[in-house]
Amino acid sequence: MQISKCLFPVAGYGTRFLPATKAIPKEMLPILTKPLIQYGVEEAISAGITTMAMVTNKYKSAIQQHFEPHFELEKSISGAKSGLLAEVNEIIQTCDFTYVEQPQMLGLGQAIYTGKNLLGNEDFAVILPDDLCTNSAASVLKQMTGVAAKYPDCCIVAIEEVPLESVNKYGIIAGEELEKGIFRVNNMVEKPAPEQALSNLAIIGRYILTPEIFAVLENTPADKNGEIQITDALLTLAKQGKVIAYQFQGKRFDCGSVQGFLNANNYFAKKAAFNP
Repeated sequence: MQISKCLFPVAGYGTRFLPATKAIPKEMLPILTKPLIQYGVEEAISAGITTMAMVTNKYKSAIQQHFEPHFELEKSISGAKSGLLAEVNEIIQTCDFTYVEQPQMLGLGQAIYTGKNLLGNEDFAVILPDDLCTNSAASVLKQMTGVAAKYPDCCIVAIEEVPLESVNKYGIIAGEELEKGIFRVNNMVEKPAPEQALSNLAIIGRYILTPEIFAVLENTPADKNGEIQITDALLTLAKQGKVIAYQFQGKRFDCGSVQGFLNANNYFAKKAAFNP
């Protein structure tokens, strides 16, 4: 099945970037001259997806405005600057955008469930824009759609190796390696202490989920912090053999952290020989 919809959980407040994110959504912070959210949408497009579903909040109208025409601005720029909006204008013409507000931030699982009515009864992708991924070949999500085609009726999660001392920042998986870099998950845990980690294979912000996930989320209890974790819901499906982990090819930047954001800007500046 061709995956046609991608969910973007973008309702968080971005508190690690305050005061910059008091009025500007974290997802609109730029890597060079392009906001994080646009990189995510472009990755979804690279995987053949044309419907972008945004789970947002009432303070993030800038995201919606970014993906709408701005005729006054276009009239005001000319000459060398006239092409600066070409990429985002092509996205606007190519894609459909839908939005729903998340009333409370109670975990990634709840954010995904909030988008249920935007997605219908079909497989869908999830991109967390904080995780900016890049490579010279197929995008991470494009790679994952190929894995999904080989393992129908399974959820696919992207994973990478992380230092053992960092496992407490991620969902961590264990499983049977079916082929190089592809695992059938049999256990997973959210943010374990290093001494309790199942492995050093960490889930990053790319998922392909089956609609079965919504029924599971309905019955997934909140954790000790009152949040519903997608890792806990996926564990239910993993116990049925329905979760595949894919060790993707490419480079990831954790742009949810200030250091990762700076690293991404430095990397893309060097790659583009950027001269402001």
